[in-house]
Amino acid sequence: MTVIDDTAKKTAGPDGVAADATARRSRSDAHPSPSRRGADVLRWTALRLLALAVLLAAWQAVVAAGVWPRVLVPAPGDVWQAFLRASTVHDGVRGVSGHLLVEHLGVSLRRIGIGTGYATLVGVPLGLLIGVVRPLAVVLEPAVTFLRTLPPLAYLSLLVIWFGIDEAPKIWLLVIAALPPITAATAAAVRGVPGDLVEAAHALGAGPVSVLLSIRLPASLPEILTGVRIAVGIAYTSVVAAETINGVPGIGGMIRDAQRYNQTDLVIAGLLAIGLSGIVLDALFKGVERAAVPWRGRV
Repeated sequence: MTVIDDTAKKTAGPDGVAADATARRSRSDAHPSPSRRGADVLRWTALRLLALAVLLAAWQAVVAAGVWPRVLVPAPGDVWQAFLRASTVHDGVRGVSGHLLVEHLGVSLRRIGIGTGYATLVGVPLGLLIGVVRPLAVVLEPAVTFLRTLPPLAYLSLLVIWFGIDEAPKIWLLVIAALPPITAATAAAVRGVPGDLVEAAHALGAGPVSVLLSIRLPASLPEILTGVRIAVGIAYTSVVAAETINGVPGIGGMIRDAQRYNQTDLVIAGLLAIGLSGIVLDALFKGVERAAVPWRGRV
C-alpha cells in the first residue's frame, strides 16, 4: 500500500501536489493548532487595544481643543471618575440614588432576563405553529409584524395605564419587544427545514407532532438561538425606555436621573456599562450556541 501511494504521488504531477497541499492547508485552517489559536487571540486582542487607545486619544484631543463645552463632552478622565463615584461609597453616599452601579446594572439585567425568558417561552411555540399550520400563519403573522414595527415608547404609556408604575409595565414592555424576533426567527427556521427530512420521517411512520418535535425543532435550533440572541439585544435597547418610569434601581433610571441634572459624565459611564455588559452577554450567548449546536457552520 505504501509503494502504491508513493507511486501515485510521484505520478500525480504538479496538479496533484498542489491539490494535496491545498487540502492540507484547508484542514489546518479548519482545525488550527493550540499555539496558532493563541497567537491569533493575542494578535486580535492587541488590535482591539490599539483601536481603543486611538479612540481615547481622539476623544481627549477633541476635549482639549474645546470643540464643545466640557459639560456636553467630558474628558475620558471625568467619565472614569463618574464611574468610580457610581461604583463606590463616597462622602457617605452609596453610588447613585443609594445604589452602586453594579446594582443598577444587575436589576436591569434581571428585567431583561425575565422579559426575554417569557418571550422565549411564548415565541418559540408560537413560531413553530406559524411555521407549520398555514391558517395560523395567515392570522398571526400580521400581528407579529405589527408588534415588531412598534417602538417601545409607543406603548409604554398604555402599559403604565394598565399595570401602574411598578415592575409589571417594565417586564411587559421587554416581553413585547423581544417576542417578535423570536417568533419570526422560529417560523422562518421551521419553514426552511429540508423537505427530505420531513418526508423520510413520515415514511418511517412518524406523526405530525413527532415530526415537529424530533425533526423540525432540532433542525431549527440554530436559527431559534439566533432569534433569542437578537431579542436580547432588542430588550437591551428597550430597557432604558422601560425604566423611564420609576426605574431606580436600574441602569436606565440612573441614566435618566443623570440627564435631568446635566451629569453628562455619569450618562456616558452608564452607557459604557450597558455596552460592555452587552458585549459580555453576547459572548456568553455565542458560547451557548457553540455548545448547543456544534454542527453549525460545518455542514
